[in-house]
Amino acid sequence: MAPLPRVALAAGHLALERQRQPWQVAAADYHAVPNAARATFARLLGAPAHDVALVPAISTGMAIAAALLPVRAGQQVLVLEAEYPSAVLAWRERCRAVGADFTVIPRPADGDWTAAVLARIDARTAVAALPHVHWLDGGVLDLATIRAALDAVGGALAVDAIQSLGVVPLDVAVVRPDVVACGCVKWLLGPTSTGFAYVAPRWQDGTPLEHGWLARAGSEAWGQPVRWAEGFQPGALRFDMGQSSNFTLWPVAQASVELLLGWGIDAVAARLGALTAELADAAAAAGLRRTVATPRAPHYLCLDLPPGAPPDLTARLAARGVQVSVRNRTVLRVTPHVHVTARDVARFAEALPAALR
Repeated sequence: MAPLPRVALAAGHLALERQRQPWQVAAADYHAVPNAARATFARLLGAPAHDVALVPAISTGMAIAAALLPVRAGQQVLVLEAEYPSAVLAWRERCRAVGADFTVIPRPADGDWTAAVLARIDARTAVAALPHVHWLDGGVLDLATIRAALDAVGGALAVDAIQSLGVVPLDVAVVRPDVVACGCVKWLLGPTSTGFAYVAPRWQDGTPLEHGWLARAGSEAWGQPVRWAEGFQPGALRFDMGQSSNFTLWPVAQASVELLLGWGIDAVAARLGALTAELADAAAAAGLRRTVATPRAPHYLCLDLPPGAPPDLTARLAARGVQVSVRNRTVLRVTPHVHVTARDVARFAEALPAALR
């Protein structure tokens, strides 16, 4: 989880104060609050706001994708080895349900995930369900090139963007994904249970997972007799989570994303690339090598742990004021954000060799 910026905390405080006196919430806010967040999220993707649905997590976004994108018996869905479970479990269940192959692409020795995916795309490929950045090695996938290969066989592209958006640009006009799912809790500096899913226009007449009243046509008309509307809100809004009018969390997430957009994604990437380079030098001095990834995301420093690494390494580092994580028991993942200072880098350089002993 990323730390919440001060502007997000301030937005959350105002939102909580407002809901403490719920008579301050107007009928129009049930649409205005989520739609304001939706429009901000859409700017990250270069997409129209009505192509974006509000979801609480990656798992929901991928469940939407698995329900919408066609997969038939005998076809295959491509996923990457050791991808985060919430991004792939819906696809495994979909394959089981229809008799398709759930094809796991092994991690390539040279760290080139794009080449590995391209080598497995064939006439049987229904969907490639891929991360933009792999969470275990920081490898970036060339989604536009993969999209072109999928076009040649009639395959679809579902993207897990939680490890990239906010640092690595993803333009839907260039990549042309069918679905992109993202949570705000990581590189978007947002709270838990907030996220969004881009759904390409050609899939927007599909059946949603939930049937909340806000997603139905005419739900803005308060004060009317109760009506169980048949139609939906336009675009991807039909796929919104239930109780999408979250008056407390959407303003927090929106404030964080607006902050990032104001800084500029390229500026964030440059700052984080410089930080991870300094941290990589410190790690090399302590005897740890970077996990192979080609190309590598600027915000990820993944280090191969030696066989004799202490099992309580993260606790040892935390005791010295360094917060990192061990993933899959083999990788030490160091992922700073822009709040990290030169003093923090120096602390890491001092703590790591001591913690490894």
